[in-house]
Amino acid sequence: MSSRDLPVADPTRDYGVLRWLVAAAFVVILNETVMFNALPSLMREFEVDVTTAQWLSTAFMLTMAVVIPVTGWFLQRVTTRQAFGLAMAVFCAGTLIAALAPAFWVLLLGRIVQASGTAVMMPLLMTTLMTIVAPEDRGRVMGNVTLAMSAAPALGPTASGLILEIASWRWMFGIVLPIAGTIALVGLARLRNVGEPRAASLHVPSVVLSALGFGTLVYGLSEFGHGGDDRVRGAAFALVGLVFVTAFVLVQLRLQRVDRPLLDLRTLRRPTYRLSLLIMALAFAGMFGSMLILPVYLQNLRDLSTLETGLLMMPGGLAMGLLGPRVGRWFDAHGSRPLVLPGGVGAVLALGLFTQISLSTPIWLVLVAHVLLMVSLALIFTPVFTLGLGDVPPHLYSHGSSLFGALQQVAGALGTAIVATLLAWRTTHLLEQGEDPLTAQVGGMTAGFWFGVALTAVVLGLLFRLPNRPTASPHQPAPDEQAPASAGA
Repeated sequence: MSSRDLPVADPTRDYGVLRWLVAAAFVVILNETVMFNALPSLMREFEVDVTTAQWLSTAFMLTMAVVIPVTGWFLQRVTTRQAFGLAMAVFCAGTLIAALAPAFWVLLLGRIVQASGTAVMMPLLMTTLMTIVAPEDRGRVMGNVTLAMSAAPALGPTASGLILEIASWRWMFGIVLPIAGTIALVGLARLRNVGEPRAASLHVPSVVLSALGFGTLVYGLSEFGHGGDDRVRGAAFALVGLVFVTAFVLVQLRLQRVDRPLLDLRTLRRPTYRLSLLIMALAFAGMFGSMLILPVYLQNLRDLSTLETGLLMMPGGLAMGLLGPRVGRWFDAHGSRPLVLPGGVGAVLALGLFTQISLSTPIWLVLVAHVLLMVSLALIFTPVFTLGLGDVPPHLYSHGSSLFGALQQVAGALGTAIVATLLAWRTTHLLEQGEDPLTAQVGGMTAGFWFGVALTAVVLGLLFRLPNRPTASPHQPAPDEQAPASAGA
């Protein structure tokens, strides 16, 4: 079967199978940020310092960055059920290892295994959705994906805060395991294969370059945000990572001539996809940066507990997830402009409110700003994702969704690194000017939020260039994007 003969969206298909993919994606992606509130408990139990403990989050993000670029190739080689079953089996195995971990290195191993399964799930969900859902229904269905894509990481700290208030950190994994196992079993029973796998050889040098490039880049950016000597080491690793990523891109461009790329970059020839990718990268950098600052402000400067911090951030995450399906329906009915433009304005306004925080800012105002930010991002994410992937030819869906996922990890790491750097620089500067430590920390945080304002202002400008509706049929790729018939199985 030729790759260009992949089945296009069929409105007679049962969209219900997607609910199991969405549920699975929500559970596995939630674990990316669930460790934020647990680090103090883990530091005490395993007697490690904060730098070591942070590897539980860094290793998860690193693994995602390494594995996701390979998923474009992988999803073409296996059936939908095989990909789903393997991803959930690996995730559940990692969750079990983490729950029973007798030592820190075992817990770290469990997180790496978890991330390996997580990295497959989102590209699988997006590829399946784009293949079986009719274009006129994509906004509505894509709205449900917002729950997994955006609300899950936003709700991670809340979930961990609630669990840690009443139970051991092990229950963060113990509660997830039976839920993930049930979703896996029911999903395998209900899920049907979409399309057919096709023969595609694995280019091992590309895998090595991808792992070295994306892994080193994300690690370098993570270290850069720690400050001190870590910042110098992080910058060095990031530069090395950029060299490897550049080499990876050049190799993929060469392999595209014979239809053998590990990650097909012909998706970038589609203008709407390219614009959507840039918008999502900037938006995620701003979101992850604010997620770094806000808990520190609430706990260190306003003396809120981890539970109180989680509860305060919960309404925004819930609003983002619950609004997703409605945003999708509105997009189908009215297009992107009535949604993304107010969303862009709202995001700028919300982060602008955060720049005004002080030691006496009413907590209710912080809550309002956070909810406004999450709602605004929900108005942006669904239309941008739908238009972006809708601009990609069917045989490139898996590669398009993989590139979205890989760039999300890099953007998140870059956003947190820059915000952490600005926070430290501004705090130190104010201390040298004679400000008291608490006031200096507030000044550092407002500098980080101003960076978020600048990012979202750029996003708002780019949103004006986004088409209101798909500009062309995604099932009629340009001649240079056609996969040769010899690529068929």
